[in-house]
Amino acid sequence: MDKLIQLAIVDDHKIFRDGVKMAMKNKESIQVIWEAEDGTDMLNKLKENRPDVLLMDLKMPGLDGVSALQLIRKDYSNVRIIILSMYDDKETISKIMEYGANAYLTKATDGDEIYRAITTCVADEFYFNELVNAALLLKLQHKRAIKKLYPKTVKFNDKELKILKLISEDKTTEEISEDVFLSPRTVETIRQNMKTKVGARTIAGLLMYAIRNRLLE
Repeated sequence: MDKLIQLAIVDDHKIFRDGVKMAMKNKESIQVIWEAEDGTDMLNKLKENRPDVLLMDLKMPGLDGVSALQLIRKDYSNVRIIILSMYDDKETISKIMEYGANAYLTKATDGDEIYRAITTCVADEFYFNELVNAALLLKLQHKRAIKKLYPKTVKFNDKELKILKLISEDKTTEEISEDVFLSPRTVETIRQNMKTKVGARTIAGLLMYAIRNRLLE
């Protein structure tokens, strides 16, 4: 990383915040700039100092993580949000990703994976682990629970389909650009155009559309 990634930690348990800070202490590319004990405290600090990445619990007193996530997405769209929670049920995870989280980890996650999620979200917007992938796939299997958000007649050209497949393989923008012989900026533009085509706000939404319409087979 060329510059320090500014990280904020939001959790009502100080011992947990201290644990995350300790895990990130030896990571030269990470700088913890502040911590907050609940959603209200977090929103106040966001106004003063905006981090690159926000590591946030779901269950907190006062303004909970779900409400806080929606507010952040509305007013601070460029902040990467990583949910770090005790909940590991797939329904909760899929909803949180749809609300706009960039990654979802459980509190059993070790420091190395937390670090990997942080750097991946900064570099490539999202971090998809096995937990998130399983939750999104399960969501698609329950067709009655899935709203028909996206059109069925969208067509992608060969280049778009290639990039879509590479996205599903968790490739970074730089890795995709090398594979398809395009600049990273062009890859980002194509990716945004694909989201626009299907009406998806996030990469998770784009992948859900692709899986549902068998574009990755």
